[in-house]
Amino acid sequence: MITLASLMALPLAARAEYPEKPITIVVPFSAGGPTDKVARDLAESLRKTLNATLVIENVGGAGGTLGATKVAKAAPDGYTVLLHHIGMATSPALYRNLQYKTLDDFEYLGLINEVPMTLVAKPTMAAANYADLAKWIAANKEKVNLANAGLGSASHLCGLLFQSTIKIDMTTVPYKGTGPAMTDLIGGQVDIMCDQTTNTSSQIEGGKIKAYAVTSTKRLSSPALAKLPTLDELGLKGFSVAIWHGLYAPKGTPKPVLDKLNAGLKKALQDPDLHKRQEALGAVIVQDTRVNPAEHKKFVTDEIAKWGTVIKAAGQYAD
Repeated sequence: MITLASLMALPLAARAEYPEKPITIVVPFSAGGPTDKVARDLAESLRKTLNATLVIENVGGAGGTLGATKVAKAAPDGYTVLLHHIGMATSPALYRNLQYKTLDDFEYLGLINEVPMTLVAKPTMAAANYADLAKWIAANKEKVNLANAGLGSASHLCGLLFQSTIKIDMTTVPYKGTGPAMTDLIGGQVDIMCDQTTNTSSQIEGGKIKAYAVTSTKRLSSPALAKLPTLDELGLKGFSVAIWHGLYAPKGTPKPVLDKLNAGLKKALQDPDLHKRQEALGAVIVQDTRVNPAEHKKFVTDEIAKWGTVIKAAGQYAD
């Protein structure tokens, strides 16, 4: 039974008036990147469902771990939350001296979306289709420059799995962010890259890069990607990479606040405008039980086990 005394004993943020000041969404990557785009699209919908001001704060560096660390150590009052991608599950393997515990130092609020990847190449690549590209890679092997946005990035992870699946090691070229990697791919300084549809769709549509396949289990419907086959149907059976995004709060955030944040997130994920903005980029809004905190955490637990195996087998660490 909730009494007046117990209600008054709650921290201010946990009372009925929450939120009464701006909520900061920490994005652990630079502005303009794929995760930043997801955060800004979501913020537009959350402003309506939470009736609050949402502020995006970009805290990039160390593969997303600096921003995550900041939120893990933030006041658990509901006014600082983290929007992070698959790095929440891969950092425990990539960083052997991680400054936080992924499963212990955060409150899980729910998944937001899943973003497939695209296998793309420089515009001057001669290969007309994936079969031609596969032959070219096999013929050149270590001479092939495979770009990524840095150790632990989505493109790095997809590249690792791709090399492991086709059993060919290439020369990986890590960049400090998605933007520089894409710039050099467009300019022909690197050969191929595996990157999120949220970053490649406009470049593919504009004819600035060549696209060969998507990493989803089914073909996508967005205009820029609808004609692309999946790697699974091209012979890489079972190949599937989706870069998901989730929302987190510092451990110890009061349950009434967590409940409001989760309720606001669920309503935001029903916003038709959010669906349109994300679908145009090839992203799919999560509509299943993973929008619930417990299922979100279970999913991340499983992802930690999955990617830990891949990363340890590659022997590539970020620290």
